[in-house]
Amino acid sequence: MAPKVRVEGWKVLCSWSCWFLPARVLGYLVVMEAVLTEELDEEEQLVRRHRKEKKELQAKIQSMKNVVPKNDKKRRKQLTEDVAKLEAEMEQKHRKELEQLKLTSKESKIDSVAVNISNLVLENQPLRISKAQKRREKKAALEKEREERIAEAEIENLTGARHVESEKLAQILGARQLEIKQIPSDGHCMYRAIEDQLKEQECTLTVAALRSQTADYMQSHVEDFLPFLTNPNTGEMYTPEEFGKYCDDIVNTAAWGGQLELRALSHILRSPIEIIQADSPPIVVGEEYSKKPLILVYMRHAYGLGEHYNSVTQLNTATENCS
Repeated sequence: MAPKVRVEGWKVLCSWSCWFLPARVLGYLVVMEAVLTEELDEEEQLVRRHRKEKKELQAKIQSMKNVVPKNDKKRRKQLTEDVAKLEAEMEQKHRKELEQLKLTSKESKIDSVAVNISNLVLENQPLRISKAQKRREKKAALEKEREERIAEAEIENLTGARHVESEKLAQILGARQLEIKQIPSDGHCMYRAIEDQLKEQECTLTVAALRSQTADYMQSHVEDFLPFLTNPNTGEMYTPEEFGKYCDDIVNTAAWGGQLELRALSHILRSPIEIIQADSPPIVVGEEYSKKPLILVYMRHAYGLGEHYNSVTQLNTATENCS
């Protein structure tokens, strides 16, 4: 019969040459045994340990019997009692360990079920949307609608009023060695055009800062602005509450800017602001200030959605000469 190389839980049959297996191969078998043991169910592992302990106890009992003479009845009687006690203790110990394992396993399963039920309840609950998220979604929907309307207006105005207006403005600006600098139509166009003009003067005020300062100035000079604002539904002059809401919108939304906001900005910046138009003479707001004016282009037909402001830049004369 071929010899057996035994590693706990394994029986490897081999030829006589197996006795000369390298140490690393035998070590590999031991590692494999450890991996398999880890994968066994906890209860099975416990049962296997109990079986091993019982075999070791039987071996111990056999050794105890071997050292007691058969004709020594007194010692034999004591040995029988000791053996019974050892077996009873081990049996009790094994029973308690099994009961504890089952109790622990049951509690673990209950906890797992509770977690799963909790997760299921959470998954089935409707997602609660915060007020801030609702506002963001509403703003995104309005912006998408605006972009769609702009796209439609772009198609309609390729050869219409927009084209005529652009040609007139190009002539007016060309005479002053200027040309239009396009500003995005996102509700912030007037403030972005002012921001662009200020960069030429190395002033780094942002759109957010311009909006905030405009609202603050208007709120601190209510009498200069309130008489010019009326409720479109009633035709009545704004109430103080409506005026406060109007100023809040300047800061917190993409509300368009117009004549009143330009007046406030001219005082804030202490600079004249010139607005060039296609069909009317230029308008200068803040003429009382002597600084070089900030120049904006006002377009009525830019996108077919109402007023739009662009900035200007110096005409590229090299390009003009080449053309």
